Amino acid sequence: MVDGGEGVTASRYLETGTGLEAGDGSSSPLRLVDESSPQHNSRSKWEHCYVSRLRIIDAVIVAGAVAAAQVVRFGTEAQSVATNTISGFSYTMMSVALAVLWIAMLVIHRTRSTRVIGAGAEEYRRIGVATFQLFGLIGMISLLFRIDIARGYLAIAFPAGLAGLMLGRWVMRKVVTHKRRQGDCHTSVLVVGNRESVLTMTRNFERDSASGYRVVGVCVPGYGHRDEEHVVVDGRAIPVLGDEYTVVNALQACGADTVVVTATEQLGHDGIRGLVWDLEPLNIDLVVAPGVVDVAGPRLVMRPVAGFPLIHVEKPRYHGAKRFGKTAFDMCFSLAALVALSPVMLIAAISVKTTSRGPVLYKSERMGINGKPFPMLKFRTMVDGADKQVAALLGQNEGAGVLFKMKDDPRITPVGKFLRKYSLDELPQFVNVLRREMSVVGPRPPLRREVEAYDGTVRRRMLVKPGLTGLWQVSGRSDLSWDETVRLDLSYVENWSMMQDVLIVGKTVRAVTAGSGAY
Repeated sequence: MVDGGEGVTASRYLETGTGLEAGDGSSSPLRLVDESSPQHNSRSKWEHCYVSRLRIIDAVIVAGAVAAAQVVRFGTEAQSVATNTISGFSYTMMSVALAVLWIAMLVIHRTRSTRVIGAGAEEYRRIGVATFQLFGLIGMISLLFRIDIARGYLAIAFPAGLAGLMLGRWVMRKVVTHKRRQGDCHTSVLVVGNRESVLTMTRNFERDSASGYRVVGVCVPGYGHRDEEHVVVDGRAIPVLGDEYTVVNALQACGADTVVVTATEQLGHDGIRGLVWDLEPLNIDLVVAPGVVDVAGPRLVMRPVAGFPLIHVEKPRYHGAKRFGKTAFDMCFSLAALVALSPVMLIAAISVKTTSRGPVLYKSERMGINGKPFPMLKFRTMVDGADKQVAALLGQNEGAGVLFKMKDDPRITPVGKFLRKYSLDELPQFVNVLRREMSVVGPRPPLRREVEAYDGTVRRRMLVKPGLTGLWQVSGRSDLSWDETVRLDLSYVENWSMMQDVLIVGKTVRAVTAGSGAY
């Protein structure tokens, strides 16, 4: 550990073999890794390589889209644009200029910034803004200077280039995600905060492996020699390297390249400023967690007040244009889904009817927006009268909180087990969406007995319509604990947006196809 101002290596606390045991007294050994090895401080290397490849990919895609637009629209012969003020120029020259400007716009909007590469939505947003602005600017220039640019040429280059750029980034994200699962392309992190904050932050980083953040050391305010030498998260021992005043020495010990601070109240204004100055010559990134739990995105606005950069938390909005847009999305998506999936639903209905006695559809009372009950539709996956057997099975409940879950529920039919694995039993809920009782994306639809057990905090889930899918669906489904399910639902309620809904739908398709976490 760090004693005063003296730095030591983290390897002092990393034993080989099974010398350190889990803190709960079990005999299973902790997974200890030499976090101070040079590979943990190689972020700049893989980021440089990643950005270099993006430059090449962007250039190839843009040049290909522009060249394809010219060939498709005009063939291989050079064409001219004649105006009353400019004698004319060839489309070959214009294609070169368009490609150069397009790449320049990508640079101006920092689409290859290390802050957003591999981040998904923000990366795509910047590419979209850069492309739309470029073609909007071309439209304004052609109108002002009366340059008659062929619309077909632009109509081909614009979507081809935009789709190509998005696809290129998606492929690169998949590549880096795969490498991160193999232990490469990580950002090594030193977390500064109290023990509870450290554990929460580390668990979140571990859960979202695609982010690439891996905690290799922690500094705990008020740390003393007699305190524990490591914290254990999911069986991995992370060394405690000192307190909030020994961060620089701790960095030398663990080789981290990013510092995440959650102990803002301990450091204070002067402490944070001093830490920024200390880290600047070391080329270490500093990330400060504001302590606002599950509130993010547009609701957090940075505004300077009296010389201080204050984070203002805007109130969540559930009405007006946002609700209208969500309702329109629900209606259109549900109609399209019912039409596209009608053959699958027909096969599922026949399978349920011919393999067990009882109705095809099962109506379960669920609580909707503001606690209003409604009949949620599902394909029947259990034997007829399964509700009457719940009391006898309560002793075998494997669910957490108010949830009742059993991995090997004897009431489930063989066909029902298959339908549940791939969430096919939930397809009739698109009818509930059309009846405006549910939404495509939202919190998990609760039972009446679950709602009756809610406290004031959990009741905030009822501020929006329950969803056919949601953050709970794409983050583990039935494998989630009750507390984690509630946290995800509340996070959705606090930060819901159309872009988030679209992303959740996309992730749901992947989660359902994999068939994991459902029973």
